[in-house]
Amino acid sequence: MKAAKAYAKASRPWYRKKRWWVLAVAVIFVAVAATTGGGTDEPSVTSDDKKTTTTAQPTKPAEAAADEPRESEPEMTSGQENALAAAENYLEIAPFSRKGLIRQLSSDAGDGYSRKDATYAADHVDVDWKEQAVKAAENYLDISPFSRQAMIEQLSSDAGDGYTRAQAEHGAEKAGL
Repeated sequence: MKAAKAYAKASRPWYRKKRWWVLAVAVIFVAVAATTGGGTDEPSVTSDDKKTTTTAQPTKPAEAAADEPRESEPEMTSGQENALAAAENYLEIAPFSRKGLIRQLSSDAGDGYSRKDATYAADHVDVDWKEQAVKAAENYLDISPFSRQAMIEQLSSDAGDGYTRAQAEHGAEKAGL
C-alpha cells in the first residue's frame, strides 16, 4: 500500500508537486522584496538615546498614578517593524528556524536588514519553532527520502536549516521518522 502510494506520488507531473509551488512562491516573494527595498537606511534609535530628566514634585500617591503616563514597551523602529512584517511573510510561505530567519532577513541576497533588526523580528514574531521544524521535515520528505539521523542533521546543521537539536528531533519524530 505504501509503495503504491509513493509510486503514485512520484509519478505526478512536476507542476502538481508541492515542492515546485513552494519554490515558485518563495522566488516570487524574494523578487518582490528585492524590488521594494525591504530595509531602511535610517539609523535606529533606542530608548537609551532618549534620556530625559524630571524633577519630582510632591503629590499624593493616587494623583501621581493618575497623572503619569504608564510605562510601556518602547515603540519599534521602522527597521524593526519592516523586518517583523517580512518575517511574518516568510513564515507564511516556508518554514524557517530562528537562525535561518535571521540569516534570510539580514542577508544581502535576502532583505538586507541589519542583524539587530532581523534578530528583533525573529524574537518578536508569533511562531512555534518546533512546528516550523515539522513543516521543514515534511518538505524534505516530499523531495527525497531521509533516515531519522540524516533528517536531524539536515535540520540542525548550521549549513542546513539551523534548528536547535531538540527542534530537529521533534520535527523528525512528528514527520514520521
